[in-house]
Amino acid sequence: TWKWVVGPMFLYLCERLVRFWRSQQKVVITKVVIHPFKTIELQMMKKGFKMEVGQYIFVKCPAVSKLEWHPFTLTSAPEEDYFSIHIRIVGDWTEGLFNACGCDKQEFQDAWKLPKIAVDGPFGTASEDVFSYETVMLVGAGIGVTPFASVLKSVWYKYCHDATNLKLKKIYFYWLCRDTHAFEWFADLLQSLEAQMQERNNADFLSYNIYLTGWDETQATHFVVHHEEEKDVITGLKQKTLYGRPNWENEFKTIAGKHPGSRIGVFLCGPEGLADTLNKQSISNSEADPRGVHFIFNKENF
Repeated sequence: TWKWVVGPMFLYLCERLVRFWRSQQKVVITKVVIHPFKTIELQMMKKGFKMEVGQYIFVKCPAVSKLEWHPFTLTSAPEEDYFSIHIRIVGDWTEGLFNACGCDKQEFQDAWKLPKIAVDGPFGTASEDVFSYETVMLVGAGIGVTPFASVLKSVWYKYCHDATNLKLKKIYFYWLCRDTHAFEWFADLLQSLEAQMQERNNADFLSYNIYLTGWDETQATHFVVHHEEEKDVITGLKQKTLYGRPNWENEFKTIAGKHPGSRIGVFLCGPEGLADTLNKQSISNSEADPRGVHFIFNKENF
């Protein structure tokens, strides 16, 4: 038995030592941004830190807890000179971090007063393969939208600097959420991308659909009254918010018809139930002919 145990235990100890060494490296918080609905953005720098789109890190704040590590998706792009995460204040640990960063105070906080942060990572996800396809479908459900902030930012940087070398030519983005107000920071990112793409006369590069899955009678009346306005009353985007859930069969058939003979990457960050639905649609809408359209499904669940 010991022969079978020694090998895995040795590898495990090596992995723990590497993680401990990485967690001891100095991390500098360069900026703390407070977003609506008790969401904060931490912008950080760390020597030798390299990331790809959609990756995540583990974060520890000794001022809050000396033992707890929490995973957060990176919302910055590799092209930026910092890395960032967005944290929604929903529990004891996040509340402690919120207070430790001085976000509960009205006055401006000096950088030296910010707490020390330990970071382990980054770690890879399926989203890293986005740039391997000419056409992709990105599907985010609720907080699952965060990996695609990194993807969309990186796409924009690549498009601005040298779009001729960018293999990715078309993005279909779907965001399903019960309440968009909790993610106003992401709606702001979409507004910026929408405006910049229109300035460069390439508004068709990004097609996005936002589905609101929860609303009450008062909200529904407000939506109807303001439906004819140029911009959406919820997000401020030109693309109007849709209500309910998408008909995935129709969406897949429409995209397959627009891109015959293509390999289309389908990327999901969302619940397991939605993953099963998209996986089945990817299989049923892929053709048996190798020269036909094929949907390649990739997922990460929470």
